[in-house]
Amino acid sequence: MRRVSALAIGLVLASQPAFAQKRAAAPATPKVAEAPLRAHLSFLADDMLEGRGTGQRGGELAVRYLETQAAAIGLLPGVGKVYRQSVNMVGTKTLPTSAVRFEVGGKTLAPQLGKEIVFNNASGKPKVRFDAPLLFVGYGISAEDERWDDYAGTDVKGKLLIMMVNDPKPTAAEPNRFGGKSLTYAGRWMYKYEEALRRGAAGVLLIHTTESSSYPWSVPANGMSKEQFHLAGEGNALQGWLQEETARALFAAAGQDLDALRARAEVRGFKAVDLKARARVAVDSAIRPVEQFNVVGIVPGTDATLKQQAVIYSAHWDHLGIDSADGKPDHIWNGAVDNASGSAALLAMAQAAVRQPARRTQIFLWPCAEEQGLIGSLAYVRDPVWPLADTAADLNLDSMNFVGPTRDIGVAGAQRSSLYASAAKVAKAMGMRLAPQTPDLGGAYFRADHFNFAKAGVPAFNVGSAVFSGDGSFEFEHDNGASSAKMVGFKDHYHQVSDEYNPAWDLRGMVQQAQFTLNLGYEVANAAAMPTWNKGDPLGKVKR
Repeated sequence: MRRVSALAIGLVLASQPAFAQKRAAAPATPKVAEAPLRAHLSFLADDMLEGRGTGQRGGELAVRYLETQAAAIGLLPGVGKVYRQSVNMVGTKTLPTSAVRFEVGGKTLAPQLGKEIVFNNASGKPKVRFDAPLLFVGYGISAEDERWDDYAGTDVKGKLLIMMVNDPKPTAAEPNRFGGKSLTYAGRWMYKYEEALRRGAAGVLLIHTTESSSYPWSVPANGMSKEQFHLAGEGNALQGWLQEETARALFAAAGQDLDALRARAEVRGFKAVDLKARARVAVDSAIRPVEQFNVVGIVPGTDATLKQQAVIYSAHWDHLGIDSADGKPDHIWNGAVDNASGSAALLAMAQAAVRQPARRTQIFLWPCAEEQGLIGSLAYVRDPVWPLADTAADLNLDSMNFVGPTRDIGVAGAQRSSLYASAAKVAKAMGMRLAPQTPDLGGAYFRADHFNFAKAGVPAFNVGSAVFSGDGSFEFEHDNGASSAKMVGFKDHYHQVSDEYNPAWDLRGMVQQAQFTLNLGYEVANAAAMPTWNKGDPLGKVKR
């Protein structure tokens, strides 16, 4: 990937006279139009784009469309003379010849691939073979701020780790440990894979329960049956899920009670448990190198000094693609709401922003491979087009409101920084209010592209959501009960082939959400100072 130098940034900022105004009064926010948003949405979600899959033809079509539209709108190329930022990754598909067998208590347990165990090889090697001891490491968390270390005194190098998802539950004595009722990043499966990799473990198996994961076994089973993607050279040789009853049988054969170990793992000072068992692992994988692209366009700022700083708007362009099988009809995961909606909104917002720039520079970013683990945004923050130290905020859009206008707007995660006060100001000016803050039970803050910016020290959050919780946090302007039911009902279409564009959708709510995001971006872009993290927030400790 090419990093744009300070000189190149200067050339971009000076390249077009229309943007080269000297320090001027902060302009009013331009208006987002519904017609272009709807047109972009209907096209991006069309069968022709085949679900915009990572490593598939439809994904390439989406990138070509976005860069063409960016040029037509008048965005300047974000990566030298082009709009594409290369992201090199590896595609891996587990083959049916793969197997994991446990030798324990004089028995051999061979869980059935797909029904009792699912896994992927993220090492980039077509064949993985190893024989490793099994350790139960509780939650698999090491968190100095929480005085918690499931790895304390244990060398896990070369061992296969079995662990629970989520993080330790709050207690009467410590009601706020690990975020209280909210899930922290340490509870996410991505963190657990990352921590095990840092410590040299041979692999990780997470114990699946519907309650702890918040989704049924079919979700990891279906997901891991498809090709998985990873940044080149990064990943465990084995990472996957173990069905709960299979885990229970394994622990029993080892003379352990799974529920008793779970209870022990809730107590600070827990020590990893050697299960006195071995895993014999054989993973055969179809491997291919894949180059994908983030799409980046720029609206230079108008202020002679502030234009060296930038606000980013982001929305991932990818979805789950198309499945083809002999003798069966093709299945297209169109991803209309998730996330053709956000991609389309960014194009409509950019069209407005080009006509009326802000004092700071504005960057429109369409990351790739979000559905594969936020890969595109991770690649961006590792090699940013604009220096992270001069990046004021990232405002992300993912799965937008297709039902109708609301009286409030979701800003979950904004309360971590001064963006919350800015959002409240913008909402008030629009005659709206901020939706009530509720515990983040599912760890939603850690599941969208903005989180990679936050981990890199940039104040960031996902603006609103189409997947409302149904707890009354959002109020629609018209027929609130029916509208809320329609929105909550989207969960039945989430990551299903039925997430398709409907011309009957009332896009006023989507335009409202896009307008709020653009207004907030202008509030940040025209302010005297950049946003700051709240004192004591863990993400505020990151140095950009």
